[in-house]
Amino acid sequence: MVQTLFERIGGDAAVDGAVDLFYRKVLVDDRISHFFETTDMDEQRAKQKAFLTWAFGGPKEYSGKDMREAHKDLVAKGLDDSHFDAVAGHLQDTLKELGVGEDIIGEVMSVAGSTRDDVLNR
Repeated sequence: MVQTLFERIGGDAAVDGAVDLFYRKVLVDDRISHFFETTDMDEQRAKQKAFLTWAFGGPKEYSGKDMREAHKDLVAKGLDDSHFDAVAGHLQDTLKELGVGEDIIGEVMSVAGSTRDDVLNR
């Protein structure tokens, strides 16, 4: 039986740990932290965990906003490719720091990259 990316990455515990470490990096990055100034970060972490679990083939359904809707206000505030790249870089660094294999990191980054146009409302 072929394992999902969610299973290969380590399941709920891995996604939870990765999201928490990821947002610690994002919130200290002056290039992007201002986009989160009014964000309830507990709620944001929960949404991100649910989204990633779903995106990686895990057992939870994601019922949040689609990427365009979720980011349209940020695009209006100037969210662009440089910000997307900064966020993606933090995701990649987080996975490396957690010892995730390069093959899995590549798959994760591919999934993340596939959201670029929707996140940036193009």
